[in-house]
Amino acid sequence: MLKAEECVLVIVDVQGKLAKVVRQSEQLQHKLHTLVKAAQLFDMPILWLEQIPEKLGATTEEIANILKQSTTPIAKQHFSGWQAEAFQQQLKALGTKQVILAGVETHVCVYQTCRDLLDNGYQTHIVVDAMSSRTEANKQSGIAMMQQHGALITNVESLLFELQHQAQGERFNALLKLIK
Repeated sequence: MLKAEECVLVIVDVQGKLAKVVRQSEQLQHKLHTLVKAAQLFDMPILWLEQIPEKLGATTEEIANILKQSTTPIAKQHFSGWQAEAFQQQLKALGTKQVILAGVETHVCVYQTCRDLLDNGYQTHIVVDAMSSRTEANKQSGIAMMQQHGALITNVESLLFELQHQAQGERFNALLKLIK
């Protein structure tokens, strides 16, 4: 079972026009919003990646506004976030080996980040309803590729209840409000 104090949430490239043209963009934004707000409820560290933001644009306003409450973006040039030195440094400084991964595009940047995380000894949980690609086939193949290499599949609601462990308390009530 995952424990919030042993995890880090990584949000990958929810930027500019691409974030608006991926499949089910509005639903994706909602799931990411829920995921980030919940991570903040758990005091979970969040690493936030942006692919060449000066060319592709900034993270969508809805997601950036809540991410700014607890973190700042890490710009990257490679498709994999692992290749950004600042990402590696911040991740290693956290001392955790469990990564919760979400964002776009599933079959490119999320996949390559996941592969590098797995190859470097990180247990990686992919939140399949908080990631997307321009086509459903690309999303599904990205999920399958990550799973073939050892990524564990979850979804926002399952993840949040796994992290919560029990159906009581103020945080539980706040999670219920986020999910509904």
